[in-house]
Amino acid sequence: MPDDVERKWNRLLEILGRYESMVVAFSGGVDSAFLLSAAYRKLGPKVVAVTAESVVYPASETQRARAFSKDLGVQHVVIHSNEMEIPGFVENSPERCYHCKKAMIEKLREVAASRAIRWIAHGANADDPEDFRPGLRATEEEEVLAPLLEAALTKEDIREISRARNLPTWNLPTMACLATRIPYGTRITARKLAAVRDAEQCLERLGFKQARVRHHGTTARIEIPTDYFETMMDPDLRSAIVEAFRSIGFYHVALDMEGYVSGKMNRELLTKVDD
Repeated sequence: MPDDVERKWNRLLEILGRYESMVVAFSGGVDSAFLLSAAYRKLGPKVVAVTAESVVYPASETQRARAFSKDLGVQHVVIHSNEMEIPGFVENSPERCYHCKKAMIEKLREVAASRAIRWIAHGANADDPEDFRPGLRATEEEEVLAPLLEAALTKEDIREISRARNLPTWNLPTMACLATRIPYGTRITARKLAAVRDAEQCLERLGFKQARVRHHGTTARIEIPTDYFETMMDPDLRSAIVEAFRSIGFYHVALDMEGYVSGKMNRELLTKVDD
């Protein structure tokens, strides 16, 4: 492990050592798994992992979170979130994540209070403030801890340390709420979320481990790493994808020529902010 990354790791442990107990918001992804592992190493049984089960997350993510928590030996609580009952979420304004995060923090506080735990932490890292992240504002307002961000750990750092510590999550593809596939201003429905989920699971079964399916009405826009382009253009595979997507409800299937780029749906917003 490079010296600078090791220093960040030690800094993280110092930060976590300030707290005698902690609830960790645990999605099962790279960042939150790394944070949970570090917190458990430092605080032991005084750490509680909390995972939200919802229509905006594939069931496979909850299953992964359960398995990771069990293997780690940490107490794990699965709660049911109710995003579809939050007007600010289903209306899908640029502040969607702010409203969602606010509601989630309330549920996390309930879990923490029932165990006499004061502090809640989440897995924001040093790369996150570079994108449009209204959810970060919500966590700051609610004084939710961001130990990875405070330790200046980037996504690349987190993967490197996770690999060195043999965490099975080190090379997981980037995860995000399914609502991020639906353009701002387009109302979010359970049906749209299910279509995105089914389409992405189809691509995963066909070997595309990092893929996004953006929902544009009856059109699906596929984002995959450009290294996968040649594979996807295989006539039989391409036909299978088109047929599967039509059965889901997408009459038109497009491949984004730029390839997969995290946060691409925020570009228009960021451009307006810059203007």
